[in-house]
Amino acid sequence: MATTAQPATIVMSDTAAGSPSRAPHFIALEGIDGSGTTSQCGAIETWLAGRGHEVVRTREPSGGAIGRLVRERLAADAPPLDRGALALLFAADRLDHVRSEIEPAVARGAVVLTDRYLLSSLAYQSLDLPLSWVVEINARAPRAHLNVLIDLPADVAVARVARRRADAGAAEEIYDVPATQRALELAYRTLAQREDVGPVATVHGDAPLDEVTVAICESLRDHGL
Repeated sequence: MATTAQPATIVMSDTAAGSPSRAPHFIALEGIDGSGTTSQCGAIETWLAGRGHEVVRTREPSGGAIGRLVRERLAADAPPLDRGALALLFAADRLDHVRSEIEPAVARGAVVLTDRYLLSSLAYQSLDLPLSWVVEINARAPRAHLNVLIDLPADVAVARVARRRADAGAAEEIYDVPATQRALELAYRTLAQREDVGPVATVHGDAPLDEVTVAICESLRDHGL
C-alpha cells in the first residue's frame, strides 16, 4: 500500500547553554502581491539583527539556477508554460533552496527569513491545479518554524502593485490580475488553517508600514525571538 510522505522538519540549533532553542529559526513571510512581504522582510531583518541574531534573508523563487528560470517564466510576456510544469519548477527550486541555503544557515544558529515559501505555492498553484497534487509534490519541503501571513484585501494590494509598476517600471507577471488576486486572498486565508503547513501567525496588512512591522515583531517576540 502506498503511503503519503510526511513533511520534513528542520532541526533548530542548540543555545549556548546547551538546551534546545524553541524560538523559530526559519520564518516565512507570506501574502498576496502588494501585501508588503519584501518591505517587511527588510524591516524584520533589521529588528532581528538589532536583537543580536545572525539573519539570512532570502526569497522564493530563489536566486539559484532553478529560481532564476521560474522568475523568467513568471513574466507576463514570457512564452506560456504549462501550469503543472511551473508548479514542479517551484517545488524543485524549493528543495534546492532548502539544501543549499536554508538548512546550512539554521544548522549554525542563524535566523532564516524568507520572502514567500510553501504557503505561496499552495495558494498560487492550487488556482489551476488540484491542491492535493500541489501538496504531494511539496511533501519533501521542510515546514517553516513560523509562517507570518500578511492579510490584506485584494483591492488594496492591486492598487499598491499598480502604483509600484508605474513608479518603478516593474514588469507585469502572470498573476497580476485583480480577479486572480481576489482568489488568492481567499486561498491564503483558507490554507492558513491547514495543520500541514506549519504554524501560521496572521497580521492585518491594511495599516501603515511601521504599524505592520510592529505587529510582526510582537508576534516574533511572542514566539521567543
